[in-house]
Amino acid sequence: MSRLRTAIVPPLLAVVFAALLSSIALLISGDNPGAALAVMVTQLGTGTTAVDVLNTGAVYYIAGLAVAVGFKMKLFNIGVEGQFRIAACVAAIVGGLLPLPPVLHVIVILVTGAVVGMLWALVPALLKAYRGVSEVISTIMLNAVATGAIAFLISPDAFGVVQGNNISTPPIAPSGWFPGISLGSGGTIFGMVVVAAALGLGYWFLLGRTRFGFELTASGESPTAATAGGVDARRMVLIAMLMSGAVAGLIGLPEVLGREHVYTIVAPQGYGFTGIAIALLGRNHPGGIAIGALLWAFLDKSALALDNIGVPREIVLIMQGVIVLSVVVAYEIVRRYSLAAEQRRVAAELRAQNAPVAEGAAS
Repeated sequence: MSRLRTAIVPPLLAVVFAALLSSIALLISGDNPGAALAVMVTQLGTGTTAVDVLNTGAVYYIAGLAVAVGFKMKLFNIGVEGQFRIAACVAAIVGGLLPLPPVLHVIVILVTGAVVGMLWALVPALLKAYRGVSEVISTIMLNAVATGAIAFLISPDAFGVVQGNNISTPPIAPSGWFPGISLGSGGTIFGMVVVAAALGLGYWFLLGRTRFGFELTASGESPTAATAGGVDARRMVLIAMLMSGAVAGLIGLPEVLGREHVYTIVAPQGYGFTGIAIALLGRNHPGGIAIGALLWAFLDKSALALDNIGVPREIVLIMQGVIVLSVVVAYEIVRRYSLAAEQRRVAAELRAQNAPVAEGAAS
């Protein structure tokens, strides 16, 4: 019960505090918080909003898992952004150039994305494991390298295809499309939602129910103690970074395989950085990350709904920012409260055990 409280209460406190602060901001700006909240909630029943939230949430979920794998090892993989972008670009190029049978075509694209993301994380992994170079510095520098590499790969002189005013990779044939679940006028759910769910289950089992997961977490908590216990901490650093990069390589594929079927020079960015916030919000737990991903996707869609009724969409940015900041504080408050409660419980048990002894000595 204590663990459940520690996992659930902090995010709820963060969301409530963000809502209160946003309401105050709305009142100051002369807008009605109640009307804004009503629009945010009722938008889910209009058009394709609910499906859009689910699809975007799946992308955010994969991003959150990619970051959480590193967090388990106390590694701050800021390079998820660059890893997912270069992986999506190369996977789209391979998918557009290779004529393959339907199922095999999709599998090749998925494997390509995972492998490219993993290889892009290899350099910072080696630098961290063998030279002690901070993964924060090396990965964030590689983000800039990824931007330049993508610009070269999509250029007309390389693999780029000019489509009107845009440049993209070669279009992927229908055999490489990941079929979705059509809900008619409600939209189409990305087929990659199933892959995202499978990744979450794999993350939960591998890192939470296996010896490997225990060794990975132990190495992150104390490399010295893990080494004394027979765990190769350096090897764990490599594995954690490579796993994080492989998952990151799948972030851009739901949109590439489910909707766009190309990777363009103006493809969406920022998923990697959003994944950091979602992993923090979900406390690296697959269930918590799922809730955080859906919440973030819901707030993203709310920005458009608020804009339609004249409420500044920046109110959503305020909510997202406050949630990230307050969730850290909320976790610390709940942790200290739980620790104090546990200390009181142990003290009460010790007093109860010592009371009969004291009575016997007195008699």
